Amino acid sequence: MSSDRQGNTLSGATPAALTLYEQAVEAFNIYRGDPIALVDEAIAQAPDFAMARILKAHLYGLATEPEATAEARDIVAEVKKRSLNEREASHLDALDLLLQGNWTAAAVALDHHLLRYPRDLVALQSGHLMDFYRANARDMRDRIARTLPQWSPEVPGYSIVLGMYAFGLEESGDYARAEEMGRKAVELQPLDCWAHHAVAHVMEMQGRAEDGIGWMIAREPHWSGDDNFFKVHNWWHRALYHLDLGQVDQVFALYDGPIREERSAVALDLVDASALLWRLQLAGHDVGERWNEVATAWDQHADGRLYAFNDWHAVMAYLGAGRETDVSRITDALRNAADPAAETSGWARTTGLALVEGFTAFRRGDYETAVERLHGARYIANRFGGSHAQRDVIDWTLTEAALRGDFRDVATALANERLALKPHSPVNRGFLERARAGGSGGEQAA
Repeated sequence: MSSDRQGNTLSGATPAALTLYEQAVEAFNIYRGDPIALVDEAIAQAPDFAMARILKAHLYGLATEPEATAEARDIVAEVKKRSLNEREASHLDALDLLLQGNWTAAAVALDHHLLRYPRDLVALQSGHLMDFYRANARDMRDRIARTLPQWSPEVPGYSIVLGMYAFGLEESGDYARAEEMGRKAVELQPLDCWAHHAVAHVMEMQGRAEDGIGWMIAREPHWSGDDNFFKVHNWWHRALYHLDLGQVDQVFALYDGPIREERSAVALDLVDASALLWRLQLAGHDVGERWNEVATAWDQHADGRLYAFNDWHAVMAYLGAGRETDVSRITDALRNAADPAAETSGWARTTGLALVEGFTAFRRGDYETAVERLHGARYIANRFGGSHAQRDVIDWTLTEAALRGDFRDVATALANERLALKPHSPVNRGFLERARAGGSGGEQAA
């Protein structure tokens, strides 16, 4: 029986199919190339290669896109007809839960899976992403910590594990160790854009905008290639640094260039587009007709049922484009999320709905409602999706609502809170100055 590079046995593999599968895993690890095409070739070579099909199900199931989720369900149904070993069957147990909308149960299933198979790199990375999508910083860190002693530099994939650990440490606020691990990971594998982005997150959270720009520029050849799935998100991080420094022309150049020039329809890229345009408008800048293109691209994903983090970002675009009917459609779907057994329905009714209502109120100039909804939502938003850097748009919008609504006590308190975390941020200093002055500072409505 064949084994992967970490020593895990594989059912139904042939030597040629195994080579293609390992290439697909590596493409997944560094978010570079086309793992789906490679795994399809492996399946064509060996139709009974169970783990190749399982990898494909993970890739589609983690996409947070309705069509991809449906495809993942079909793949799982097909794999269940095959002969599986215990490790492969354990993967399917986790995938079943994920595809039912129960992300936490799926992640916990992989927690237990990895106690038995700590060198299962596909399970480790899939679990890490499940932790990310449900915003569980502790498990992002501790999932890797539990398994790391079973890895060493001699085991293929070790650098990838370090890169995931770096991001888990960063989201847990352990910035010094996060940067250390991230830098070590990219030394071992320069193309690991997840490790690169972990260091970018450290610099964002610490308010080190100049350092962040330097980090991105120095390593740009390693993360910005045409075949890099994560390139838009890393360009987004660079844009955030420029925005914090007030370098708005460079932010627009990045948006119109590498962030949106290819008109990507990938949900991850659309999240970045919506979030950056919203921030630009919060800072008082006219984004022109850019909202219309992003709103149209969201139409194929935003349904109010699959993943509320995406729906919230779609609503930003619909609000910006003046598409009130679609705002109402998503709001109603979130409010009436019907499946009581699915964790994602709970996310929709609580977190997603509060954020959509708060952002909608802000856009309509109802700052009192925006403050009320977002002040509550900021404490529950880490029940689902995204990073601290992504969710910062909630607090930014809340602070702006307090300023524009002349809630000076709220605005002052929030500005002080933000400055405690990033004391050198021009954006945060501007919040406090405006709060003390008692005016909106001339900012235009978002």
